[in-house]
Amino acid sequence: MKKKSELPVEDGVPFGHPLFDDPSARALERVGVVDVGSNSVRMVVFDGAARSPAYFYNEKIMAGLGKGLAETGKLNPEGRSRALAALKRFAALARGMELPPLTCVATAAAREAEDGPDFCSEVERETGLKLHVIDGGEEARLSAQGVLLGWPEAQGLVCDIGGNSMELAELRDGTVGQRVTSPLGPFRLQQVKGSKADLIKHIRNIVRTLAEQMGTHHERIYLVGGSWRAIARLDMERRAYPMTVLHEYRMDPDMVLDTIDWIGKSDLNALRLKTGTSPARMDLVPLASLVLRELVATFKPKEIDISSYGIREGLLYEQMPDRLRRRDPLIEACRYAEQTMARMPGFGKKLFNFLLPLFENGSPARLRMVKAACLLHDTTWRAHPDYRAELCFDNATRANLGGLSHQERVFLGLALLHRYKNSRTGTRLESLFLLLTPAEILEAEILGKAMRFGAMLSAHAPEKTGELFYDPLAKVLTFRLKQGSEALFGEVAAARFQALADALAARPVVLRVDTEEPAEA
Repeated sequence: MKKKSELPVEDGVPFGHPLFDDPSARALERVGVVDVGSNSVRMVVFDGAARSPAYFYNEKIMAGLGKGLAETGKLNPEGRSRALAALKRFAALARGMELPPLTCVATAAAREAEDGPDFCSEVERETGLKLHVIDGGEEARLSAQGVLLGWPEAQGLVCDIGGNSMELAELRDGTVGQRVTSPLGPFRLQQVKGSKADLIKHIRNIVRTLAEQMGTHHERIYLVGGSWRAIARLDMERRAYPMTVLHEYRMDPDMVLDTIDWIGKSDLNALRLKTGTSPARMDLVPLASLVLRELVATFKPKEIDISSYGIREGLLYEQMPDRLRRRDPLIEACRYAEQTMARMPGFGKKLFNFLLPLFENGSPARLRMVKAACLLHDTTWRAHPDYRAELCFDNATRANLGGLSHQERVFLGLALLHRYKNSRTGTRLESLFLLLTPAEILEAEILGKAMRFGAMLSAHAPEKTGELFYDPLAKVLTFRLKQGSEALFGEVAAARFQALADALAARPVVLRVDTEEPAEA
């Protein structure tokens, strides 16, 4: 396995030109990454916040480059032709977007096939793209780094399944530890001779060897790869889960095994149509399910989590300096959204500080949600007023945000909904509220109504109008109105202050700072 210092290096960085021209910058220059796998060929163009980049462009072709490789030793001829056509298109798109040179990596099919070097030469000759062929250990490392990009606190075992291989890597304290590759990709398993029982025995033997190498002490397994995501989407379908965002979808072992049994008894074509899974991907699901069953039985994790981030995101993480890696991906994404979409960038931080007395006893995780909400509170202002509440909820629950569980997505979305609307009943979103406890729903409502009040007080700085104080024991909410700001505390602001007090089940009190005399709430 190559060490980091032995990776293909050009222009002083692995895999070619630097992706971060200014490592300390919050914004990322638009850059493109290409991943040539055994099953798919994908180009992603990243843009936006450096620590939490958005997908400016994302295209995938199910080329099947490695189909039949275990039997023939060569790349699939049709797959090779389709992959080359896709890469020609990607190169043309990159030129049209005026991107820096694409960073391109190739994995199991290109590294194992006899004609892999010839294919890479043909690609460079025909497209100008240089494919960096990485070994299994490096593939595992980059996939694990991709998990860290969106899941900084991840601890456990990353399992990345491709067409011809499956890689494992250990994550511990923000670093990638031991890693290993195996021949457990579905294309490879298609070539195993004998009965289904023989195939299961073959998989079980390999998984047991992997367990001896990696240990079985990992409480979580993070699944990376299209076949795993297809199984997770089917799990959502079986459970009638109200959200279809795959990133950070979490399952327990019994849930996974129930879904695998359900898949085995179901009409795969009907499931494919219900979930929007491609035929090429669904064809590999039964084999991937056999592997997943053995992983769960052998490693015995307490939780199985889905990561939509993998090698492509790992390439970005590879070049991030430590100070950038340490930033919170959620807060960075929200800060970037405010900077580019809000009417008054910078107001979110002031709003957070103004509302902090309401949440000073909150946990760090809850304060993080409060800060994210304040940064996003004004980013949908361009929408029609009748649809702002639902739009901001959709943005929070469906956006490409890292470091955010499904429950946190709904909490954030519900808080933003209440930023624009007092009532949450009668909307198409109600099924999603079931992911929260009644206490969490109330907290989100309080946060939303607090933002709704705070945004009324000043065009630039709510703290210049007054200060909030909250006594949770006495259940008293006090607003100290500063001298000269009486005009800003008009009828609508007073009504919103009352709505906030009602959500807190508190008595509202308004004091004028100059007299300390109560004013009408």
